[in-house]
Amino acid sequence: MAPNGPIAFLFPGQGSQQVGMGRDLADNFPAASQVFEEADTALGFALSGLCFNGPAEQLQLTENTQPAILTVSIAALRALEADGFPRPDFVAGHSLGEYSALVAAGSLSLTDAVRTVRARGRFMQEAVPVGAGAMAAILGVGLDVVITACEEAAQGQVCSAANINSQNQVVIAGDAGAVDRAIELLQERGAKRAMRLKVSAPFHCALMLPAQERLAVELKGITFRNLTTPIVTNVDAKAISSGDEARDALVRQVSQPVRWLDSVEFLMSQGVQSLIEIGPGRVLSGLARQIDRSLRCVNVEDKASLSTTRDAIAG
Repeated sequence: MAPNGPIAFLFPGQGSQQVGMGRDLADNFPAASQVFEEADTALGFALSGLCFNGPAEQLQLTENTQPAILTVSIAALRALEADGFPRPDFVAGHSLGEYSALVAAGSLSLTDAVRTVRARGRFMQEAVPVGAGAMAAILGVGLDVVITACEEAAQGQVCSAANINSQNQVVIAGDAGAVDRAIELLQERGAKRAMRLKVSAPFHCALMLPAQERLAVELKGITFRNLTTPIVTNVDAKAISSGDEARDALVRQVSQPVRWLDSVEFLMSQGVQSLIEIGPGRVLSGLARQIDRSLRCVNVEDKASLSTTRDAIAG
């Protein structure tokens, strides 16, 4: 995978959490261990212990999951940097991962980022009563079919595309009843799979507007520096470099869909063919291959994968 042209670093969002994540990084890289120490101090409790040892039910709470995934992602990034890897040409993150990407680009401090995403998780959880909202993964039909089904299923409620992940993978969100109606319609219209997801809230839809308003107040009090590396934002799927634009994109992101397909296609339009996923899991690598099989993808989440990535990039 010796890079031919620009490289992009990608940072995962919620959905990659598991007990034990980050322990290998902290044990093997002092720079990664320092990241966990900073996050623990910023939050006032041992997030590192939650990542390394659980319990799983606590780690899976949205207000814990979000800072945990961000911290593991930045720990992996610092390990990669300590290994002498050059800076990327672009960064991007899926939903929560956009915060990790902004830390990587020098716009947000780690301390501000982990505190903010913990509050973000709480705001999102509190925006909708438990059980009132839902999300579902739809596989095997085009976006236009999904959008039409959501519109028909809404019946005065909220139902819309939340994550546009690839040409044939879309996640929808909204009121539970409307999402269930959309699932039934999409099954009738040829979806290979249409199934509810185990999530704590219906992210990236209009039901999140109360959370968006609360987060906007939170973000106003935080310093966003101009970026040292351009970020491709979820909401607009284009590259930006100013701190003010980054803050605005994070606010709008809460209730609007993650345009991941468009974001990856934008990166390709800029000549990017090599992608490095940094953080727990390989979800984004899988999506990239769905989007275009010619994309070269590696990941960094522990010592072994860092070594594999280093060798792949060296060619």
